[in-house]
Amino acid sequence: MRFHKSETAFFLFVALVFVAGLLIFHSYSVLHALAGASTLTERMTKADYLGFLLFAAGVLLSIALFFGIFFIYPLIRTQVREEFKLRAMTETLSARSETLEHAALTDGLTGMQNRRYFDEALREYLAEFRRISKPIGLIILDLDHFKLVNDNHGHDIGDRVLREVASCLRDMTRYHDVVARLGGEEFAIVAPNMSEDLLLKFAERIRKSISVLAIVAGNVRLKVTASAGIAVWDGRETAEEFYRRADKMLYEAKKLGRNRVCA
Repeated sequence: MRFHKSETAFFLFVALVFVAGLLIFHSYSVLHALAGASTLTERMTKADYLGFLLFAAGVLLSIALFFGIFFIYPLIRTQVREEFKLRAMTETLSARSETLEHAALTDGLTGMQNRRYFDEALREYLAEFRRISKPIGLIILDLDHFKLVNDNHGHDIGDRVLREVASCLRDMTRYHDVVARLGGEEFAIVAPNMSEDLLLKFAERIRKSISVLAIVAGNVRLKVTASAGIAVWDGRETAEEFYRRADKMLYEAKKLGRNRVCA
């Protein structure tokens, strides 16, 4: 097994300190022997040996200190800086990933949820509400004659209309409703826990709120209307079947003259 530089340096540092400790420990036994020496020659010999042991221990500790300051510490600082950079890079990548995920599920023009989010949320709601046997309402909205807005006033004004309608829908819906722009001038609302009667009244309030919006384009005040189709889940339909039923009601509202809700 190969060790990292910092690990090797640490083991070497510990070895130097350990050997110096052994020499100091041995010096104590020599010191006791020196005290019990009977002749001057023996005392001088043991004193010289004791001095050598203490000098060797001092040299080893000095080497360990020098090694720790000028080799181990720079390695630790380098490793800490690399770890800090890696953590910062990880946080940046994580934030970027969250941003990309958010962007993938959000409509760039209006800031609403997009079609992908709507499809996934609708399937999840159906799976959960099938388990608890509660109703789910679905409203599909389409702005009336929106192409004329773009043709007569330009796409900038058309984009402003879409943003105003999106803001209106957010203001009118509850926090747990799913509100999405499906594409173009089409919007959808998933409204949990709503019977058909409540859903119809809810859709009518939204339709009326959109109809009183006033978008100023130069000297012109634009009026916008919307048609809506609604459906309440029957507990058996797939998400696709449920959506198609509400969408069919939207086409019925268009056929009957627009600016109305059909159930």
